[in-house]
Amino acid sequence: MNAHRVLAITRRLLAQFRRDRRTLALLFVAPLLMLTLFYFLLRGGGGQAAMGVVNLDQGPLGAAVADQLLHSAAVDAAKMDAATAESRMRDGTLAGYVVLPASLTASAAQGSLRPEIHLEGTQPGPSAAIVQATGQAVIGGIGTLAGAAGVRPPQFAPAVTYLYGGPDLDTLDYFGGAFVGLVVFFLVFVITCVSFLRERSQGTLERVMASPLRRPEIVVGYMLAFTILALVQALEVLIFSLAVLHIHNAGSVLLIFGIEALLALVAVNLGIFLSTFARTEFQAVQFIPIVVVPQVLLSGVVVPVSAEPGWLQVISNVLPLTYAVNALRDVMLRGADLTWSSVQLDMAVVLAFGLAAVIAAAATLRRQVA
Repeated sequence: MNAHRVLAITRRLLAQFRRDRRTLALLFVAPLLMLTLFYFLLRGGGGQAAMGVVNLDQGPLGAAVADQLLHSAAVDAAKMDAATAESRMRDGTLAGYVVLPASLTASAAQGSLRPEIHLEGTQPGPSAAIVQATGQAVIGGIGTLAGAAGVRPPQFAPAVTYLYGGPDLDTLDYFGGAFVGLVVFFLVFVITCVSFLRERSQGTLERVMASPLRRPEIVVGYMLAFTILALVQALEVLIFSLAVLHIHNAGSVLLIFGIEALLALVAVNLGIFLSTFARTEFQAVQFIPIVVVPQVLLSGVVVPVSAEPGWLQVISNVLPLTYAVNALRDVMLRGADLTWSSVQLDMAVVLAFGLAAVIAAAATLRRQVA
């Protein structure tokens, strides 16, 4: 082995990277961007789980526990009646609520403490925060009254009920809908971006443009071809997830596939659009940490959007994957259908992103070959 020739190859490659500013930016800027997003998601001081406190106890313990919850830093608690709490939990405003029964103080004196905790159930993080905050509030309330009221430490055994999901669901069940959408979006975007770039680099697209075909016809033709492949892949992902992995699903399989199809439409046209800005397949892959990774982090897959800092929620609310994940979770965990206004809104927004991507792809192609 000749060391001089080896070093010559090394110098050539380093010089090549030095001239490629996009690659240098990817190597040194993208990691900092992703780590910064992780920092703000996990330490950014986002919103706490919203919960209701229904105090039916007229004794001192109920008042003390309610006061502990209202001043807890772990949850965003508000006092309300049972009907309001139930209504707000069903429309998604609350992650859950606790009912302190009328016999709370009396039963605590007898060694038993059983508040009712009602959880919305689609987000394991907020649900766990409510249960933990309730336990801490009970301990704090008992500690406040132990000396004066003679309340001895009771056994804390809350009655927990779930509106959706339940204790039988595991982590994959809770995040399965998000993962289904994520897999389709990621793979379809990468395959479309690289394949369309290959059509350009090999001259195939230029020859097609020289034909009598109109530019919109070319874009739609490519889009249909990639979309058909994407739909087959989406169907495969859905069947494997439900039939083999047995991910929990309480809704319509056909509706899930429809949401996947809309997301695939976005990914296909986004791939066609962004492939214009790449000259090599390596540069096309560079869009993954710029386009895909931020959407994965901010769409609610890692951390609920409601728990993000306010300025990150603004960004999350303009990402198509956020709406697709919301729709898939509504269908698979809540059993939602097309009559739900939230599902209609989410699907309409994803469709709008898809149409916008079609227009952007056609406009970019027109500029490129003009």
